[in-house]
Amino acid sequence: MRTLIIDDERLARNELKRLLEPYTKIEIIGEAANAEEALVMIDDLQPELLFLDIQMPGKNGFELLSSIEGKTPEVIFTTAYDEYAIKAFEFNALDYLLKPIDSDRLRDTIQRIEENQSHPEPSSDGNERAEKVLGENDQVFVKDGEKCWFVKLGKIRLFESMGNYVRLHFDDQKPLVLKSLNNLEERLDSNTYFRANRKHIINLQWIEKIEPWFSGGLLVTLKGGDKIEISRRQAIRFKELMSL
Repeated sequence: MRTLIIDDERLARNELKRLLEPYTKIEIIGEAANAEEALVMIDDLQPELLFLDIQMPGKNGFELLSSIEGKTPEVIFTTAYDEYAIKAFEFNALDYLLKPIDSDRLRDTIQRIEENQSHPEPSSDGNERAEKVLGENDQVFVKDGEKCWFVKLGKIRLFESMGNYVRLHFDDQKPLVLKSLNNLEERLDSNTYFRANRKHIINLQWIEKIEPWFSGGLLVTLKGGDKIEISRRQAIRFKELMSL
């Protein structure tokens, strides 16, 4: 990926370049110290990925993104401050790395980018990022009222339809998000997440017990105690999916 590093601190840019050296698929085509420099380079060089600092003299990272004309590159925010996480994910950021950047955390991020490139998910409007299939290693930003979570999808054991909302079950939390279950089903990796019935999507990796149930259905017990009925029609699909 053609990559631009944007950070007003030269030492930070150099450190990030050093950390990115092992990743041959990341091609650093330039670096900028502020938004004005970056906008010119984005226009001229057409990068596919930005490592973008948030706090910079002049326009900050968010203002820079809002100023880009045409297709916006993928973005990984780099910052010393964690209070920007909520806003970062409103901008559909691929990730949010806190300085000093941890090499293991960066490796996970690059691996996700490479996986997404290997299995791009086309969409009707051409915006691949917004429609990419989400797997268990992807992290999602969840906001319910004043509470916020940045949670790995693999930790979510159950998605439960509640009218126009979906309740997510992870740890001891059950926040609501304004989504339909059908919309979520399209975004989730079908190898891990299974539509059990009209109201529930279950994480197959959280299944603890399966029992026969009424009318040819199944009753699934998830780790943590949730009991979910798999409808007769979905039970046929479930058996096909889970058998050798």
